[in-house]
Order: sequence, then structure tokens, then C-alpha cells
Amino acid sequence: MMRLIIFGPPGAGKGTQASRIAERYGIPAISTGDIFRANIKAETPLGVQVKEILASGGYVSDEITNAIVADRLGQADCEPGFLLDGYPRTAEQVEALDAVLAESGRRLDAVLELTVDDDEVVGRLLRRAEIEGRADDTEDVVRERMAIYHAQTAPLAEMYAARDLLVQVDGLGDVDEVSARIGEALDARTS
Repeated sequence: MMRLIIFGPPGAGKGTQASRIAERYGIPAISTGDIFRANIKAETPLGVQVKEILASGGYVSDEITNAIVADRLGQADCEPGFLLDGYPRTAEQVEALDAVLAESGRRLDAVLELTVDDDEVVGRLLRRAEIEGRADDTEDVVRERMAIYHAQTAPLAEMYAARDLLVQVDGLGDVDEVSARIGEALDARTS
């Protein structure tokens, strides 16, 4: 059983690594970004609202995000564990997650932070935007998302470090190299 969070700035490789970690531990990788993109594609009321927020470079409100995550963690496949990708992003979301876990008698095992250089991440996201045709990944929007990340989400590292849950891993380099570093760090944590 593993209950994990992975975080890092946009473009740090969280999604790629999350799927590998989930496969390794046999747990679902839950990406709020994927949930939001699916709603945008289906043009649901939530999708229309989220599309407008993301196009301006902002983040979806805590209220919407907390409700989506609480619902997802209540599903049967999350019983043996889960990996949250893209959540929590704020101190308020940490509190909401704490409440959901406490209510079900669960706790986190580790919080994995991928550390990367901002300029490297901006380059990565601009390349991804070209390949995937992501209209929301212009340089101005990417830099705004990075600024929001540093202001709101990076301080979560301190919160989780104080709880002795934080595991920092260098997110730069070949995908397999980063995966190996993550595996070693999590194995050391759980042994």
C-alpha cells in the first residue's frame, strides 16, 4: 500500500513519472489536470469553466478541485493506495486532503517533489505545446503558471518536510534516470 503525492512545477515531468510510479506500486495515478482536460474535451459545464481559467494562466479554485479529489479518493480502486498528481497545490487543499484522509482512517506515506530549473521547464513546456498543440502553453502563460506555483505550491514542501513526509528528487535528465532516482528514494523511505 502506498499513498503518495507527486509535485513540482508545471512541466517537471510529473505525469510521466506518476504513471511509472503507479504501475510499480499497483495504484491509480490521479491527475487533476487529466480530469480537467477530459471535462474540457467533453465540453461539460465544468470543462467550459476550467478552459476559461486555464486560458488566462490561472488555477482552478480550491472548492472545485477539493470536491473532485474527494470524490475520486472515495472510489474502490483507491483503497489500496493512490498517487495524487497536481493536488494539493495550496495550504487550503492540504487541509482538505488531510480531512478526507482522516475521515477514512488513511494517511500519506510520502510526498515526492521533483526539483527542476525554471528555464529548463519553460523550454520543455514550449516544446510540448508545439507537439501536442496546447493553446494554453504560450511562454507568457507558462511563466505566469510558474510564478503561481512558486508563490502557492512550493511552500507545501516546507509543510510536508515538517511532517517528515517530503522526498525531493532531481527531475532533470533522462526519463529512465529520473525514474530510477525516484524508485531509490521511495524504496529508502519505505524500508
